[in-house]
Amino acid sequence: MIDDFVSLFFPRYCLGCSGSLAKDEQQVCIHCLTNIPKTKSHEEETNFVAQKFYGKIKFDHALAFFTFQQEGIVQKLLHQIKYNNQPQLAFELGERYAIELSKRFEPIPFDLIIPVPLHFKKRKIRGYNQSEMFADGLASRWNIPVKAMALERKIFTTTQTSKTRIERWKNVESIFTIKDDSVLDQHILLVDDVITTGSTIEACAAALLEGGAKTLSVAAIAAAK
Repeated sequence: MIDDFVSLFFPRYCLGCSGSLAKDEQQVCIHCLTNIPKTKSHEEETNFVAQKFYGKIKFDHALAFFTFQQEGIVQKLLHQIKYNNQPQLAFELGERYAIELSKRFEPIPFDLIIPVPLHFKKRKIRGYNQSEMFADGLASRWNIPVKAMALERKIFTTTQTSKTRIERWKNVESIFTIKDDSVLDQHILLVDDVITTGSTIEACAAALLEGGAKTLSVAAIAAAK
């Protein structure tokens, strides 16, 4: 009853469509979650996410929850996460994706989840790392540790948004370094918010594999075709 009273005067709105949220909905309504295009990449190994990395890095699984589309709900959700101070949305999507992936992987084949790091200056400005929040959401369902400090971004890079694939790779080449030996002989799940060309993932993966990771898989909230 108290919740109903609060929602009457302080209604909550879906971050995807701006419609009113039901009491049991968190930050995205069921209608949006049902209609957002999903990659279903966990259902086939040769999916379009995996194809981005063929011949570039050695990996076990390449996964993404949603298919990224310009001007679509997924883009709006990512914008909310990154620029409108909505880290909890990334956590919720991580929880939901963990439930989805658990239908495919039993037991979960990862020992450690590592988010793509932000440079400390960018993290200070934003107040959080959206990829780490997504990782925490996954881990909350799987009871797998997140090692947010395993990788360090050494150089403050410019935004990747308007760059070509070659420009994106040059922008992140050799900017990640391993901070400790926690990745040694571990089955790593490397996570990011969105995969476009895959250049950032490639650079992180190279550092992790050189650092002694036993196997590497990648996952993201969304991936562009």
